[in-house]
Amino acid sequence: MTIISCCYRVHMSLKYAVLAALLEGEASGYELSKVFDISLANFWPATPQQLYRELERLAQDGLIEARVVRQERRPDKRMFTLTEAGRADLGAFAAAPPRRPTAVRDELLIKIQAMDGVGVDPATARAQIEERMSWARGKLDRYLRVRERLLAGRTEEEFLREADRIGPYLTLMAGIGFEEENLRWCERVLAHLRRRTAVG
Repeated sequence: MTIISCCYRVHMSLKYAVLAALLEGEASGYELSKVFDISLANFWPATPQQLYRELERLAQDGLIEARVVRQERRPDKRMFTLTEAGRADLGAFAAAPPRRPTAVRDELLIKIQAMDGVGVDPATARAQIEERMSWARGKLDRYLRVRERLLAGRTEEEFLREADRIGPYLTLMAGIGFEEENLRWCERVLAHLRRRTAVG
C-alpha cells in the first residue's frame, strides 16, 4: 500500500467515525473529542487537531452543518449536526462490505520478537510488558465504567434487547475484549520470561 493510499484510508475512516459520533446528536468540537476519547478510542483514536480538521472538511462537503452559540465571558462555540446528505453518506458506508480487516502493527511485538536475538536483558523486556499491562488495565477500567453508564442498571441482555441503539455498546464490547486479551497475553509472556530467568 502506498503512503498516499494509506493516508486516504485513514482520512476516510475518520470521516465516518465523526459522522457516526454525531448520530448521538448535536455536539461541539470539544464534546466530540470527549466522545472519541471515551467511546471511540477503543477502535478509532483521533487527536483533537485531526478531529477539528475533519469537522471543517465535513462542513465544506455539506455532510454536517455548524451553528455558532454565543457565550458570556467565554469564546463562542460551534455546534455540529449531521445533515441529510451526511446521514445518507454514512448509511451507504455502513451498508458496504469492509475492505479487509486491519492488520496488527505493534512496536512492542517487534521488540519481543527480537529480544533474545540481540541480547536484550530479560528485565528490560519484563518492564516493557508490565508497562503494557498498566496501559491495558487503565483502558479496560475506563471501558468498564462506560459500560456501566450505558447499562444504567440493566443487564446486558436487557440493554441489547431494549435500547434504541446498540452499535456503541457492540463496539465497546470489542474494546473490552481486546484489552482483556492484551492482559492475558502479557501475563503469559511474563510467566515464560520468569521461568527462563529462573532456569538460566
